[in-house]
Amino acid sequence: MHIAIAGNIGVGKTTLAGMLAKHYGWEANYEEVDNNPYLNDFYRDMKAWSFNVQISYLHSRLQKIMNIRNSGKDVVQDRTIYEDAYIFAPNLQAMNLMATRDFETYFSLFRQIEQLLQAPDLLIYIKASVPSLVRRIQTKGREYENTIRLDYLESLNRRYETWVKSYDLGKILIIDTDSINFLDNPEDFEKITNKIDAELFGLFNNEQLK
Repeated sequence: MHIAIAGNIGVGKTTLAGMLAKHYGWEANYEEVDNNPYLNDFYRDMKAWSFNVQISYLHSRLQKIMNIRNSGKDVVQDRTIYEDAYIFAPNLQAMNLMATRDFETYFSLFRQIEQLLQAPDLLIYIKASVPSLVRRIQTKGREYENTIRLDYLESLNRRYETWVKSYDLGKILIIDTDSINFLDNPEDFEKITNKIDAELFGLFNNEQLK
């Protein structure tokens, strides 16, 4: 079984993936942010390095998906391959941070890969307002993330909302983390696991999830 967590930078994907892995006994597959050889350069000069960083992510995420499917294990994954193609790359192009020909080359490659992909059994989208994202990013202490522009985060949030509304590849669960604190409040985390149980196993009805 493949569970994937999607959401903006700093929203809490890694934290939630770890908590769910522990709760269900799943294997956690984390985004290897620091292993992208272009990331530091990208945050210093987005326009110069946008194509490189997106191609690098596309390769690494495809490799992860293949490993997950071949493993036969129950895995919860931090970040999806779809976010790069439908959110981050087009956002960079719209902000004039990726050349049109670079975007077209990247997206054409993704579309070929997408035909070979099997969607996750459940997509969990966690969302938060930009002020919440900024607070969490500052708490994480990653130097390169502290330089992210507010308009960049705002634009990503808008694109996430558009993408999620049109997502039709499988089951999706949406969690607004402005209104809950699943890290520090066990009751909030239980609400999430109850909703996951309902989606995957049909253990609760809708009234119980409110």
